[in-house]
Amino acid sequence: MKKVKMLTGHEIPLDGDLLYMLESLYREVALKRELKATYDDMMNEIVNLVEGMDEGARKQYLTESLFLNTVTYENERLSAYMRRLTGNAHEDNPSDS
Repeated sequence: MKKVKMLTGHEIPLDGDLLYMLESLYREVALKRELKATYDDMMNEIVNLVEGMDEGARKQYLTESLFLNTVTYENERLSAYMRRLTGNAHEDNPSDS
């Protein structure tokens, strides 16, 4: 199985597991810098990973990324809608708070 090497030397198998890649970015960039990683630190590592992929892997990971972001976007929209409904419910019936 093809792998891509992170700037830290950690290798990620290119098996389509986007969550493993996200977890590796968190561990290798954020945690190793004691949560003081900058935008540039993370972007440099992401660019490194993308450049280490062939066209098929890029397509696979982009598809997974768009799906995951769509689900996150939907969840945030629904959460905002539920907060608005809850806020309206409290305005309609102040004794609920």
